[in-house]
Amino acid sequence: MKAITCLKYGDAENLVLAEVEKPSPKDNEVLVKIHATSVTTSDVLIRRMNEKPIPKFILQCVFGFGKPRKPILGMVSSGVIESKGCSVSSFNIGDEVFAYGSVSAAKRRFGSYAEYICLPEDWHIAHKPTNMSHCDAAAIPYGGLLASHLLNKAEIKKGDKVLIYGASGSIGSMAIQLAKNAGAIVTSVCSGKNFELVKSLGSDFEIDYTREDAELELETYNYVFDAVGNAKSSALKEKSKKALLPKGKYISIDHGIPLTLKSAFLNLKSLAEQEKIKPVIDRVYPLDKMAEAHAYVEKGHKKGNVVITV
Repeated sequence: MKAITCLKYGDAENLVLAEVEKPSPKDNEVLVKIHATSVTTSDVLIRRMNEKPIPKFILQCVFGFGKPRKPILGMVSSGVIESKGCSVSSFNIGDEVFAYGSVSAAKRRFGSYAEYICLPEDWHIAHKPTNMSHCDAAAIPYGGLLASHLLNKAEIKKGDKVLIYGASGSIGSMAIQLAKNAGAIVTSVCSGKNFELVKSLGSDFEIDYTREDAELELETYNYVFDAVGNAKSSALKEKSKKALLPKGKYISIDHGIPLTLKSAFLNLKSLAEQEKIKPVIDRVYPLDKMAEAHAYVEKGHKKGNVVITV
């Protein structure tokens, strides 16, 4: 099968199209013929591997030294089940499914930058939302699960004031929608060129972080969600950490290891089918343009998700 392999850590050019052996499902696994995957910020982080020495050492203990231990990256997939193991009962051949390959810190499987992937049936895999294409479905799990992780640390009540920093990215765009579904009044922080996008997702107020006086627009909030983490900062972000009502809470995506719960994954499927959330897709690339897609995501200005058709 065709797959994108990462020859070594570093530039996007190290992602190369190759012919590799097609996997075979174990007794409890399904073989998915992938129609679409996505390039996430986490994929780029792993491929670059240019963190500070201690975090870099920890990451390489997990993923491999010098190059990925498993050279096919990618965590998200949407496709069709082509075959299955003898003990699989939840899915049938021909079922359209979507999946996320990271269940926990200890249970993780990359490999969606390829034509096929095998996944255990009890992992984060479910029938694809019936009202969505494979490209749309591939744009749900990463941002949706990480946004769910942020909001699960809060107890949003109707009328709560919520600020989302990094509102136009894959995590932030889902956080807006999940917060609105919970009844929040949402203020989105992003660049002015993305105001129309976040408004279309339900944002009530917007702040352009590129403006010199942006911090003057801050109010005080029940919750401030940082959807970009330590990778990006600004004077506005530092001010927003303290723009809290009494008992207010600042929650960053970099606070601890994100929990990606199966219940949250299935909730995203349900919300998508009810049209209560919709994925945002910035660009779509074919598999053989993976390096170009990575280079675009690495710039840090994508809107929502970058999807790969396989």
